Amino acid sequence: MASPRNVAQLRLLSLVTLVNCKYWMALLTISGEPASRWEEVAHGAAQMLGFDLVTESRLRQWLNEEFGETAIPEQAWRAAAASLLARLATSHHLVIGLDGAEHLTRSMPLVLRVRITASNAMRLGNVMLDERMEKQEAAAQLAVLDAEAKRKRKQRFGRASAADFDLTINTAYIDPPHAVEVIGAAARRLSEQGLLSAAAASEIQFDMRLRLARHGIAPAGVAHVKRNVFGHPSEEMFSHLLDFYRIQWDYEPRSFPLQWDKDGNVTEAFTPDFYLPDLDLYVELTTMKQSLVTKKNRKVKLLRAIYPHINIQVFYQKDYQDLVFKYGWKAS
Repeated sequence: MASPRNVAQLRLLSLVTLVNCKYWMALLTISGEPASRWEEVAHGAAQMLGFDLVTESRLRQWLNEEFGETAIPEQAWRAAAASLLARLATSHHLVIGLDGAEHLTRSMPLVLRVRITASNAMRLGNVMLDERMEKQEAAAQLAVLDAEAKRKRKQRFGRASAADFDLTINTAYIDPPHAVEVIGAAARRLSEQGLLSAAAASEIQFDMRLRLARHGIAPAGVAHVKRNVFGHPSEEMFSHLLDFYRIQWDYEPRSFPLQWDKDGNVTEAFTPDFYLPDLDLYVELTTMKQSLVTKKNRKVKLLRAIYPHINIQVFYQKDYQDLVFKYGWKAS
C-alpha cells in the first residue's frame, strides 16, 4: 500500500498535468462527504481564486429570484439550478460548493470537479470536535448527516450514475488549508482561460428549459450575483471570524420592509448585515457612535414585531470590541 507521502506526491503530479494542459474551465465544483470539511475547502478556494461562491443558501436565494413564487417540483430542481448556473457562469467565475454539484455541471464544458473525502474515523472526530459531543453521540449524529445527504441527493438527482471527478483529496492526508492550496494550483488558470461561452450556455439552457417546460416553469433571467462589498471594515473582519469557525454566511441577502405609505409603497426597510443559514439567524453589527444606535434599535424592534418568526442577533460596539480583544485583531 502506498504511503500517505507517496499518495500526496502522485496527486501533486496529476495537478501539474492539469495545470499544464489546455483544460479551459469556468466552473469549479467542490463536494464531499458530511464532516469531511468540504464546505471549508470550498469557501477557502473561492477566496483564494477570487471566484464567487455558490452555497446552498445562496442558490436557494437565486432560485427564488429567478422563479418567484413558483414551486419547483423535486424532479425539476436539477434542471432549474443548472439553467440558472449556466447563465451566471457566462459573466462570473464560480465555485459551486454544493453536495452533488458535479451532477449539475455534467453537460457543461470548462469544469473542474473536486471531491473531498475523509475516513469514517476522521469524520467522526470532526463531528465530536465541532459539536462538542462524546463518541457515541457523535456517531449517531454522523449517521443522521449521512442519511440526510443521501436523501437529498436522491431527491435532487434520482438514480444519477456516479460522477467522474478530476481531483479527489483525502483530508486524512491533506488538511483543508493545504487542500485549498492544491486546488488553487490546479485551478490557477481558470480566470485566465475565459468564462463559459454564451453559445455553450445557450445550448445548456435550451435543454434545461425544455425539461422545465414539462412542469410549466419558465426562468425569468433576473437572478444575479451580488458581490460582497462590505459597508464597513468591521463587517469584513466579522466575516473572517465566521470563516474561522466554519460558519456559512451570506452578506446582506434580504431587506425587510418596515413602513409603507397609503398606496402600499415601501417607505422604510431594514437590511441585516449577515444571515447564517445553518443557524437560521440574522446578525446586525452596530459599531457606530452610541447616538446613532437608537435609530437602528428602533428598526430591529419593528422587525421583530412585524416578522416574529425572524431570528436576529445584534452585536453592539462593546460586543465587537470584546471580539477584537479576544482574537488579537486590529480594530478598524
